[in-house]
Amino acid sequence: MRRQLRRRSSGDDDADINLTPMLDVVFIMLIFFIVTATFIKQSGIQISRPEARTSEQKPTVAILIAISPNGEIWIDKKRVDPATVRAHIEKLHAENPKGGLVIQADKKSTNEKLMAILNAARAAGLTEVAISTEKN
Repeated sequence: MRRQLRRRSSGDDDADINLTPMLDVVFIMLIFFIVTATFIKQSGIQISRPEARTSEQKPTVAILIAISPNGEIWIDKKRVDPATVRAHIEKLHAENPKGGLVIQADKKSTNEKLMAILNAARAAGLTEVAISTEKN
């Protein structure tokens, strides 16, 4: 009895492409980009910032606080009572301790609110505090 050997075509084995390693790489890249992404912070209101000749861009901003022309304080698109500013700063600083605080004070706002925020930031232990301006 003779056994007949059947020949396979050489193209059948190579026709299947294993996508699992490629999907693993794409998934790892997705996780990497999500973890390293920085999100744009917004204060919640439109501010007309004062002009300044000497200004520099801050690379990391963790907390963004806005003061409206009529003295309202806004953090994360929410109006905040001046008495609770320190608690909000402490909470946001605990979430991202590497970033600093940027205050966007309107041209027409009073220094009283600005000083209240600066005092709250100092009491919360922040050393990186900046005031946002328009480049002249």
